[in-house]
Amino acid sequence: MFGVNSDLQAAAPVKPRHVLLRRFRDSQDGSLAVFALCLFLLMVMMGGLAVDLMRYEATRTTLQNTLDRATLASASLTQTLDPKLVVSDYFTKSGMTKYLEGVTVSEGMNFRNVVADAAAATDPYFLHLIGQDQLDAAGHSMAEQRINNVEIMLVLDVSGSMASNSKLTNLKAAANEFVDTVLSSDAEQKISVGLVPFNGQVNIGPDLRAKFTSLTDDPAVSNVNCVDMPASVYGSTALSTATSMSMTAHADTYSSTNQTTSYVAYTDTNYAIGYNATYNNGNVWCPPIAGNIIRLPSQSISGLQGQINGLSAVGATSINAGLKWGLALLDPSARTMYDQLIASGKMGAPLSGRPFDFTDTEAMKVIVLMTDGEHFAEERVNTAYKSGASPIYKSVNDGNYSIYHASYSGTSKYWVPHLGTWQSVPWTNSAKTGTYTVQTWPQVWSSMRLSYVAWQFYARALGTTSSTRTSAYNAAMSAFRSQTPTTTMDSQLQAICALAKDEDVIVYGIAFEAPTNGQTQIKNCATSAAHYFNATGLQIKTAFRAIASNISQLRLTQ
Repeated sequence: MFGVNSDLQAAAPVKPRHVLLRRFRDSQDGSLAVFALCLFLLMVMMGGLAVDLMRYEATRTTLQNTLDRATLASASLTQTLDPKLVVSDYFTKSGMTKYLEGVTVSEGMNFRNVVADAAAATDPYFLHLIGQDQLDAAGHSMAEQRINNVEIMLVLDVSGSMASNSKLTNLKAAANEFVDTVLSSDAEQKISVGLVPFNGQVNIGPDLRAKFTSLTDDPAVSNVNCVDMPASVYGSTALSTATSMSMTAHADTYSSTNQTTSYVAYTDTNYAIGYNATYNNGNVWCPPIAGNIIRLPSQSISGLQGQINGLSAVGATSINAGLKWGLALLDPSARTMYDQLIASGKMGAPLSGRPFDFTDTEAMKVIVLMTDGEHFAEERVNTAYKSGASPIYKSVNDGNYSIYHASYSGTSKYWVPHLGTWQSVPWTNSAKTGTYTVQTWPQVWSSMRLSYVAWQFYARALGTTSSTRTSAYNAAMSAFRSQTPTTTMDSQLQAICALAKDEDVIVYGIAFEAPTNGQTQIKNCATSAAHYFNATGLQIKTAFRAIASNISQLRLTQ
């Protein structure tokens, strides 16, 4: 039997605690694992930071892109929807409706500015470990469309009624301020303004008249440059310089209440045609007033304001003719004529290339149409009485007249109005000696009114009773002239308004203390209800201020 070793049976001695602590302190085992753990924790934190930042940037980029697309679309001047609704719709379709904070829109004649802000809160996964509990992805965008090139035509009523109630004075102040506003800030010379005054006709002026090559029946009277446009011109925006048109005779009419049954001295206003700033008798179809002519497109503030200040109120009202000329001078077909006028120094060189095409996206065409009235039946001298010899004779000796009537039953067929008698030869003087001249119709109308001639030379000569004189008068007036009914003129106006709007010409309408039908015609002509103004007194200046604004092109500004 084996025995047990006494040494092994003895218990091993226990080492002191401080020895064990010293060994643990000095041991190198496991130090790399600790370092790796710290490094891992750091990498996790950095990766989490990257994830949070990528989520933030993705949200911010989506938000900003949506903002930019929305503001650009809503700022477009061709956008007919509410700009705020357009922005909102973009965010709805992107599933980001809750992030849109606000939209601000400002717009004017030739611009629209849209500002939009949005913000999306992102909850970080890791950044809250270092105290960052939220990241807000904010977006801001502003888009604006402004048109570089603007062509404006001011089509302004200068009929006789504008002389009342300080209307012409107020119009001049408003139009002058408008011109200064739109041109003073146009350093790049991108804006032009033309002026078309109208009353019963439109006096196109000598420079424009010279460009129309098929005009007939020149009245040969200074500052009388009106044309009787055929009805066909209201079917198109253009007015070709080759259009065959008769010039308006230098004649006007008087109402029947101003007829006299006895001879009226030739110095009386019922006889002679005379014009001044306050003249408002009868219906003057083309008064020889140098200031009331078309002003070709210009960029000169002083030149335009000088023209505006020179306007005079006289005559009847043909809104249709005024708007037709205003639109024709915006039609691209007038470009060749403009180039010729520029070459001859009648227009400024910076206006080369105008009128721009209707389809030019960098151009805007604007008409400002103002009237204080409604259409008055237009009168035109019939062709047979515009040229050639008349049956009227003028004495060289004393300036008195006589007229030959072949239809008169007596043997003496020359009626002498100032004596109220018939004689066998044209009047020369009481002794029937001296000479006389045969008057042309233009000479007749340059000296006497239609109604005066109809009464003194026809009615009194051929009528023996009140009723027969009235019949003779009416027959003479019907032979002398034709009238365009106001309903036809209304239709022509609306036809040319529709053509303008079809070509995206912006039409602003101002009814300035106008009667009901005048207001209706102008409101229907305007591009929209927002483009129509019903003004009284000094409100006309407010209307013009609302129309005026600056020019530029579509761009993302921020």
